[in-house]
Amino acid sequence: MLGRTANGLYWMFRYIERAENTARLIDAGLRMSLTRSDSGDDDWDGVLQSAGVREDYDKVHPSLSGLDAVDYLLRDKANASSVMSCVEAARNNARMVRTALTRETWEAVNECWIELKQVLARKARSTDLPEIIDTIKRRAGLIRGAFHGTMLRDDIYNFARIGTFIERADNTARILDVKYYVLLPAISQVGSSLDNMQWESILRSVSAHRSYGWVYDGEYRPANIADFLILNPRMPRSLAFSYDKIVSNLGFLAQQYGETHAAHETASATLTLLQNRSMDDIMDQGLHEFIEEFIVQNNRLGQEISDGYRFYQ
Repeated sequence: MLGRTANGLYWMFRYIERAENTARLIDAGLRMSLTRSDSGDDDWDGVLQSAGVREDYDKVHPSLSGLDAVDYLLRDKANASSVMSCVEAARNNARMVRTALTRETWEAVNECWIELKQVLARKARSTDLPEIIDTIKRRAGLIRGAFHGTMLRDDIYNFARIGTFIERADNTARILDVKYYVLLPAISQVGSSLDNMQWESILRSVSAHRSYGWVYDGEYRPANIADFLILNPRMPRSLAFSYDKIVSNLGFLAQQYGETHAAHETASATLTLLQNRSMDDIMDQGLHEFIEEFIVQNNRLGQEISDGYRFYQ
């Protein structure tokens, strides 16, 4: 496969995943702010920090406002990672690799772009945000469903899946980090009903509330929730699950092309770390520090994949 085609597929699905996860990050901020009696605009500082756009936000807005922050994350053209920017970028990449996609996949992407262009044509009201977030998540799910139900399991499929799970791992880590940037309560509240409610909101924002209950009988303990989203290999948005799929799809590419790259070693080493690390080890290191280190490693893997498969040639 030409590097440009692989690049288009990889980034098409990274952008789709990023659009959905930006919506999930907003959802996490909204849910968590509802649990705080002293909630204010400053709460959104952590959401912007976790999205990696805090400095860019300051370049276009003189002060921090909750409505401006949400608008910046949803539809601002100045934000390359806004939901609308990501959907447009995904569609542009899909057009570039149109002949590598099934009709159903292309139509799902195009229909997503059309609907969100209408939904996000104007600044959203706070009362409309839950419905907007649900629309974004539903459209992303339809794209994945069309792709999984119609595509051959070949190198096209593998590059798309790798893009999906690298982005998903990054965003699950960032959603967890929201808790530490702005939503962590005072020391006196750790373990309280407020603290547990905030952790429960994190689960809901990644659609893991019910599945967590099946594993832990509904007991909301921060260490268990972090363990579920980081180390549980059965949870489809966890870091461990994502890296298991990345390693698997990279392995299929190695079989097909008859060669391995630095990315294979990095991905395998990260998966081994996630499989052998306990939650106690992570908490001893510091959850925030672990997440920061993971995000750096995940970004490194993305660059190694780009270099190894010559995405821009």
